[in-house]
Amino acid sequence: MTQSPRFPAIAHPATDKRPVEDTRHGITRVDEFAWLRADNWQEVFKDPSALDPAIRSHLEAENAYQSAMMADTAALRKKLFEEMKGRIKEDDSSVPMKDGPFAYGSSFRVGGEQPRFFRTPREGGTEEIVLDGDAEAEGKAYFRIGSCDHSSDHKRLLWSFDDKGSEFFSLRVRDIETGRDLADDVSDTSGGGVWNAGNDGFLYTRVDENHRPSKLFFHALGADPADDRLVYEEGDPGFFMDVAGSRRNDWIFISINDHETSEIRLLRTDDPTATPSLVAARETGLQYELEEGGDIFFVLTNADGAKDFKIATAPVGDPVRANWTDLVPHEPGRLILSLLAFRDFLVRLERKDGLPRIVVRERASGEEHAIAFDEEAYSLSLLGAYEYDTDVMRFSYSSMTTPAEVFDYDMRTRQRVLLKTQEVPSGHDPDRYVMRRLMATSHDGELVPVSLIHHRDTPLDGSAPALLYGYGSYGISIPAAFNTNLLSLVDRGFVYAIAHVRGGKDKGFAWYEDGKREKKANTFRDFIAVASHLVSAGYTSHHLIVAQGGSAGGMLMGAVANMAPEHFGGIIAEVPFVDVLTTMLDDTLPLTPPEWPEWGNPIASEKDYLTIAAYSPYDNVAALDYPPILAVAGLTDPRVTYWEPAKWIARLRARSASANPALFKIHMDSGHGGASGRFSRLEEIAYVYAFAIKVAGAVDGNP
Repeated sequence: MTQSPRFPAIAHPATDKRPVEDTRHGITRVDEFAWLRADNWQEVFKDPSALDPAIRSHLEAENAYQSAMMADTAALRKKLFEEMKGRIKEDDSSVPMKDGPFAYGSSFRVGGEQPRFFRTPREGGTEEIVLDGDAEAEGKAYFRIGSCDHSSDHKRLLWSFDDKGSEFFSLRVRDIETGRDLADDVSDTSGGGVWNAGNDGFLYTRVDENHRPSKLFFHALGADPADDRLVYEEGDPGFFMDVAGSRRNDWIFISINDHETSEIRLLRTDDPTATPSLVAARETGLQYELEEGGDIFFVLTNADGAKDFKIATAPVGDPVRANWTDLVPHEPGRLILSLLAFRDFLVRLERKDGLPRIVVRERASGEEHAIAFDEEAYSLSLLGAYEYDTDVMRFSYSSMTTPAEVFDYDMRTRQRVLLKTQEVPSGHDPDRYVMRRLMATSHDGELVPVSLIHHRDTPLDGSAPALLYGYGSYGISIPAAFNTNLLSLVDRGFVYAIAHVRGGKDKGFAWYEDGKREKKANTFRDFIAVASHLVSAGYTSHHLIVAQGGSAGGMLMGAVANMAPEHFGGIIAEVPFVDVLTTMLDDTLPLTPPEWPEWGNPIASEKDYLTIAAYSPYDNVAALDYPPILAVAGLTDPRVTYWEPAKWIARLRARSASANPALFKIHMDSGHGGASGRFSRLEEIAYVYAFAIKVAGAVDGNP
């Protein structure tokens, strides 16, 4: 047995074994730690004090253990926190976005944890605070604002908050002139809503006891929420529903989807309680979304074999699929990510050759042009506009070395105006850093993109520690964006790398398909290949690589720990989805039915059962020489329930052939996103980075 000399010899908490058998498809599994799952988990999400005392005692023991094991990093964590805080402009403010007579934005006050929302006269002037997050959060252990949307007459604000971390949001309505909330208080919502045309009511989705948004209601201001009118109900527990409004405030889009299929129903804002009209019935694998364009809808879709998506048009009067007409044809390898429509222009964000770009199309002539960027790797975001009848749209740009820049872009004159550059109060010199875009060869010859940054003075002789981040699920691509926090590692000689593994859409939709369901192992093998490439290229050595991932990326961490523990010096798994098979077999959990298209349905399919069982981290823990492992979770997390990492850590300790520690830090008053305040979040990051530095062998911060 090997043991890291960097951790003290403290006994870990003992976890009772209470074996529970589960037999499916003639296969029996034994789960000795199933008791850590609270039978009353729905109640606990809303009231954490309802947790079984025995489970609470165990979790508190875990926190005491990790605290003792990490005690020697206290000074380092404080130093890291101060560094990261010093890179934040404490009184930072967004650039207000124009809408009618006003411009709306958000800001922070010095020392403030929560955002404040404000407005100014359209062309600038005195700020009027319409919602103060710090004031609303006062006295609460956890607080997060979900949405903040002004009415089209600019008189009211529809806003939401979650004060448990369980993502059951309460909706409130604020009178902007008086600064007071009306009596309306709608609980257990998804967090957003859409105003009707008269601004005297709104549509919203309510979350059921299993945390599924399946019912759409209309609330009239002043009415009892218990009497709210049910507008639409989704009967399939495998689909989620949300509601959004158009920029011209005349259409309401009811979007129903899982991870591979979508369906949209329409309402007019002037008749929000009518029967919603169906655009295109759900068809497995068919995805589409609508963007209003006056007398037409623009349709972003993968219909007719357009794997990387195309753009069609549909008449507003009858937008059914039979009336869709191609406008921007499908081009294999060019993935269209999103679009924004204006009176005279159509803007799309697309990814080609692994990099994003913005393309502007003049609607009348069809002439297109792309907005050009020069760096080797970068991140782009469409920030759009509140207004439809405008020639100006907004976007942001950053890279791993370039702080975020916000631009207004005149689509007619093609002039871009820099509105704001992210300030780094403690200073930032991009010339001190080197950014690279690498390609690592995976097991089957596929080239896996890697975005990487290191200090210019870092030796590339294998002696540098590395933090290697990965995700690789749901088609989500991790951008090569500027992150002031990671500079605390890079300045200490770390190489920071992002592995753009299969399961994301970094190289098109096929890159996603090649990393899901029966091909999920490609995600893990890609990540292992990237680690090997970093070593062979001299960037680091295997014992100095700390792997990091969260949520589904935490599943990636668990899988690679089982498959190639010798490739990593440490593993950081945040809110990790590690008990995949058990969760996918439990159709009462919030995300299970909607997740079956991503992972497979092991209840109905023996093949899917065997596929998941082959990689599910919890099911494959074995007598291996695991490196030090850190898991972080939240008690009220409805996405990845706390008992997954709790069980995983317990089983690692029971089966590992290594004496290296497995630590479990659980936030007893937060959920999937961790701490809600911006500085509280920095304290969490400082803890995680301190673990990485400790594993690399230098608690004093000088690897």
